Amino acid sequence: MQRLSADTLPNDHPTVAVAGICYDGQSSFMPGAAGAPDRIRAAYHSDSTNQCCENGFDLANVDWFADAGNRRPGPGGNWRAEIEGFAAELLSRRMRTIFLGGDHSISYPLVRAHADSYADLTILHLDAHADLYDSFAGSRYSNACPFARIMEENLAQKLIQAGIRTLTPHQREQADRWNVEVCEMKDRRSFKLPQSRTPLYLSLDLDVLDPAFAPGVSHPEPGGYSTREVVDIIQAIDAPLIGADIVEYNPLKDPTGITALVAVKLLKEIAAKMVEV
Repeated sequence: MQRLSADTLPNDHPTVAVAGICYDGQSSFMPGAAGAPDRIRAAYHSDSTNQCCENGFDLANVDWFADAGNRRPGPGGNWRAEIEGFAAELLSRRMRTIFLGGDHSISYPLVRAHADSYADLTILHLDAHADLYDSFAGSRYSNACPFARIMEENLAQKLIQAGIRTLTPHQREQADRWNVEVCEMKDRRSFKLPQSRTPLYLSLDLDVLDPAFAPGVSHPEPGGYSTREVVDIIQAIDAPLIGADIVEYNPLKDPTGITALVAVKLLKEIAAKMVEV
């Protein structure tokens, strides 16, 4: 990744940017995810791996892959407005951006920015948790609530969730309320990606993976996807992938760094898909 400069312009490919959102102020269980973006970058640049994608792209030698730096919302400010404004700035420069969280609360302002730029947005949400609570622990903006806020504001025409394995009765009611397409993990063999040419936003919570593959998350939930299965889902996307976030990596729970390497693997495949379709 080359560092993005103020005068960077897209070429024939969409310019794909990586941007860190160093924020875990709405984590409902434990902090730590604010430190994720730099740990993922360190793993990306580690000599233990390289920057090649499975389709043959070498991200170290392309001119359309850039680093847009980090945004660290201040503790006393309007964190949602800061994140939304950062995303809107990148979108105004025609960037397709992969945002590295951060806890999952960041998805709400990120989707708000994308909804302003793209009509008929579809969201593919990969997660162990539906994150559809109306309120959690007294907060309507908790990392357990972003998709309730997104759907009540009609920011997406369709929300598709896969990997879910912790649905509560309340969240089932919320999913029915907004016609969310929920594929629970127990029904994973019936999961089908949307077949559409409408813009797609991918929100990928790393706890969609079984803890055996990604232990470094704040909310591990046994019984999830393997890394290979998530890579296969990304590679099978057949829609314009116009934005994505990778969230809930917690370096404090990843002493060996394996989860950071998993995040890098997914980051590379998402970047490749953004310019493939």
